[in-house]
Amino acid sequence: MKFALTMLRLICLAWLWPVALLKGSNTQNQRRHKEVYLGENTRHKHGGRIDFKMKKSDSTKSLLIKSEQLLRIEDHDFAMRPGFGGSAIPVGIDVQVESIDSISEVNMDFTMTLYLRHYWQDDRLAFPSSNNKSRTFDARLVKKIWVPDVFFVHSKRSFIHDTTMENIMLRVYPDGNILYSVRITVTALCSMDFSRFPLDTQNCSLELESYAYNENDLMLYWKNGNDSLRTDEIALSQFFIEEFHPSYGLAFYSSTGWYNRLYINFILRRHIFFFMLQTYFPTMLMVMLSWVSFWIDRRAVPARVSLGITTVLTMSTIITGVSASMPQVSYVKAVDIYLWASFLFVFLSVIEYAAVNYFTTVEEMRKLRKGKLPVSYDASQAMAYDGCFHDEMDVSPFPELPTTPSPARSIPARFPEIPATRSIPSRASPTDPPPTEGTRLWRKRTLGRNLRFIMSNSYMIDSYSRILFPVAYLLFNIIYWCIYS
Repeated sequence: MKFALTMLRLICLAWLWPVALLKGSNTQNQRRHKEVYLGENTRHKHGGRIDFKMKKSDSTKSLLIKSEQLLRIEDHDFAMRPGFGGSAIPVGIDVQVESIDSISEVNMDFTMTLYLRHYWQDDRLAFPSSNNKSRTFDARLVKKIWVPDVFFVHSKRSFIHDTTMENIMLRVYPDGNILYSVRITVTALCSMDFSRFPLDTQNCSLELESYAYNENDLMLYWKNGNDSLRTDEIALSQFFIEEFHPSYGLAFYSSTGWYNRLYINFILRRHIFFFMLQTYFPTMLMVMLSWVSFWIDRRAVPARVSLGITTVLTMSTIITGVSASMPQVSYVKAVDIYLWASFLFVFLSVIEYAAVNYFTTVEEMRKLRKGKLPVSYDASQAMAYDGCFHDEMDVSPFPELPTTPSPARSIPARFPEIPATRSIPSRASPTDPPPTEGTRLWRKRTLGRNLRFIMSNSYMIDSYSRILFPVAYLLFNIIYWCIYS
């Protein structure tokens, strides 16, 4: 009996053994097929390469729940701010200025690229963590939670960089503290004062404020005080950046109330060397070039007129070029004062020659009528009364003055009260007795006599202009640079 049972067991084992082997081989084939499938997918995602080290260190494979489930996003209404109904939520701000891309005087604005970081606490996003490590997310999670609605006051254009992905970073800590950082380029208004241009200093500011939440719901503040504003090495073509500093204030709107406002202030001082080369030095040269006409013979009409007109037109071109690159302001700029004063000096040099030419012509005609010049005298020839030598001119000598005292000349009839026998004394000779007290030696020249003297000696106008014009322009430059520099 026992032998029969033993034989029955052996027969059963022999019958079940092939079935067990077949089932084991099928299990190994399925496992091998799954590994091959996963390997092909990984190779496809990573461009044909499998990083087994990364595969082992990837902690997301050990997570039992997704990030949205870990942060319980579906369990809360993130359309409402944290702590709704209570005190205002504090939001710290930290800014790092990457660059100032451009500053436009015509549009009165500036373009700045910066990293804007927000710090606040939202207990709804707190999560359990054994190692107390934060979790970092990109823009996809930002759209599902509450973030501060900070905007730039007086901004014209702004955008968030999106190459190669949106430059947005969200970092959540286990206790609910949040860091939200964005990279932004903004073009904002800067009210500039050009009264001292180009020797000016401009104060510009970028202002941050919450759009929807007033001070009862959201409190903006600088996270680390004055250290909250940091800058990279910034170099501008036309300006020195003298100072960067943050400040704080309040803004009032009649319909919505008071709002916290943060300011990023910076002071710009303009480079003067560019304008010295492009505006001031050419203007000085044109003014000095106009003085050359004072050394040209006053009868060289084509030379002096062409020189004067050329300098006037050049000054007009310089003024037009400077005005085209500036906004149309209603007040006078420092460069306008210099350019128009220089233009006045150039214009006066042209007027000076017009006066010299006119007085010379009048004096020639007067002498011609009195017979002091020969009848054959040609007015187109240059005169020699200024000491210049001319070969083609035939000038009659003037009669010599008498060296002996002239006889007494009778007083004209228009002074009847003076006796006719009284004569006007001539210049005292060495033998004459000294004049008594109160005696008038000669009469001072009046303004009219001085003008007639200058008209009769028009060459003196050029002689005086050679000194007066440079001295006056030098004095103007000293006063100008003392005031504006």
